[in-house]
Amino acid sequence: MRPSMRRTDRPNQGALADALADAAPGQSVALDCPCGTGQLSVLLADRFEHVIAADASAAQVAPARPHARVAYSVAPAERSGQPAARAASCRSRRQPTGSNFRPSTPRCDGSRILALITYWVLHIDDAAIDAVTQRFYGGTLGPYWPPERRHVEDGYRMLPFPFPAVAMPELAIRLSWGRSELIGYTETWSAVRALETALGRALITAFQDALAAAWGAPTVQRDIRWPLSVRAGRL
Repeated sequence: MRPSMRRTDRPNQGALADALADAAPGQSVALDCPCGTGQLSVLLADRFEHVIAADASAAQVAPARPHARVAYSVAPAERSGQPAARAASCRSRRQPTGSNFRPSTPRCDGSRILALITYWVLHIDDAAIDAVTQRFYGGTLGPYWPPERRHVEDGYRMLPFPFPAVAMPELAIRLSWGRSELIGYTETWSAVRALETALGRALITAFQDALAAAWGAPTVQRDIRWPLSVRAGRL
């Protein structure tokens, strides 16, 4: 049976929101695009006066958590409706779509930052469990990741980015999860859905069985880490 998907199946990003707020010249407005279900948006709202959260997918925005200082809209980044003249202290963008991402070069007065953000594949503190997970991610699922996934893998370093660099601290998301939480998280991966559509659940079930064999008692908590990549520039 497929685990139910919950907002908690995605890693928390509090340290990232702190770093963005610290790097931004001011805390008036933040633009989060694509915002997904708004996890980062609501965290930014605790640090900025107003957050504009946009995503091209209405299905992603629909379950987003309401916040008094977050304005959600359904729109891709390039049509988020926010002209460069509006002062945004922090702009974050996760999972850009490659050829659709062409950052404009507005007048740069140093009053804003733009940050391209992603977290890389997770790592688990147990070597055997980590090996099972890495084989599934890179091997079994390899052909089913979308082509633009390559930009996530290289930390967006191959995308055009004509802005003065802003140094960011090394960041990682760290959580302690049981086996069911990790399985729930992997079920949110787009490549898992693509594999299921193409071949059914057999390979996914095989991964989950191998994970169970390596994990031990399902209630055992494991330390999990997602290294973050933040490419930031000043506008």
